[in-house]
Amino acid sequence: MSTDQIAPEREQAQPAPLRTPAAPRTRIPSRLVGRAPAPAPGTVLHSVSGATAVMLGLVAIGAALHEPVLIPPLAASAAIVHSVPGLPLAQPRSVIAGHLLCAAVGYAGLAAFGSSPWVAAVAAGLALAVMTLARTPHSPACATAVVIVLRTPDPRTFVPLLAGAALLIVLAGCALSRARRTGTRYPQYWW
Repeated sequence: MSTDQIAPEREQAQPAPLRTPAAPRTRIPSRLVGRAPAPAPGTVLHSVSGATAVMLGLVAIGAALHEPVLIPPLAASAAIVHSVPGLPLAQPRSVIAGHLLCAAVGYAGLAAFGSSPWVAAVAAGLALAVMTLARTPHSPACATAVVIVLRTPDPRTFVPLLAGAALLIVLAGCALSRARRTGTRYPQYWW
């Protein structure tokens, strides 16, 4: 064999250059991968102080009336209004009408089927449907229907207190939004 014949064989025997493997394909869209941005300390302080103040106000009203006014759904509503005021579920229409609609569903379920966890679960699902149809999305309000079915409060005192508490949460959100120079204004719309 001549050297001319060996060289081409060596060229053929060389392995192909290594390629960098492509990143594995994920099914999660890139906009969903990552971390939430850290809020500014001032924003956190503003949100926490606003939500805490309104919840303390509800406790004070309840103590004066000898009725529990601060219930878990209202605490969740205060947290939403004061921490994410730009969301549709934080707007006054959703907070106030959502709680009142879900209270109606809760009392209807209680009247028709009595108090049980099964009725409470169905009432929460129906409350979500009613809020969706009424364009008043407010997830904590579903829990209002559950509270009504499980705790059976007197509607003559509970409904006015619920409406007043929801209104107080909204008004506190408005006041604190105006007190702050920067950030999302609340509400984005009323109705």
